[in-house]
Amino acid sequence: MRTTATLVLCALLLGGCTTGAVSSLVSTTTAPTRPAPTTTSSTIGALLADPVRTPGLADPKVTQDNIHTTICVSGYTATVRPPSSYTNHLKAQQLAADPRYVDHDPSHYEEDHVISLELGGDPSDPRNLWPEPHPRSFTTDTAENRLHAAVCAGRESLQAAQTEIVKLKQTVG
Repeated sequence: MRTTATLVLCALLLGGCTTGAVSSLVSTTTAPTRPAPTTTSSTIGALLADPVRTPGLADPKVTQDNIHTTICVSGYTATVRPPSSYTNHLKAQQLAADPRYVDHDPSHYEEDHVISLELGGDPSDPRNLWPEPHPRSFTTDTAENRLHAAVCAGRESLQAAQTEIVKLKQTVG
């Protein structure tokens, strides 16, 4: 955007440019795009949630009996989500401590809950948080949403959904 504005300003200052010439310049000048982040899965194999380091941990405050006043209430996760300052610091620590990660660029990962907040996962315990590589982190959200809907509709128990998401994160990603 800044490059386009600079070129237009230069063209106008040089004079002799008609509106059509400026329009032509603007329409053919595009801002550089940021390359897509690389994933560690392409360099060291699929990274999965480690059952030893991050086995997944349920929040003891969320139970089958209170799902309709906790996880099934719209906006619930915003009330328990830890601040990004905490998760960013934890992500950096985990990337440095786990030898499976050769790419230590935090922007290539989402600090993800093994048991998602919408399924009653512990918000801040490191045993429930791990650096999940992009873009896979976006695809697991679909499974979490499906399980959340099933739990809240009474088609699946909270514990079964939590077990299923842990298995998914430790076997598929």
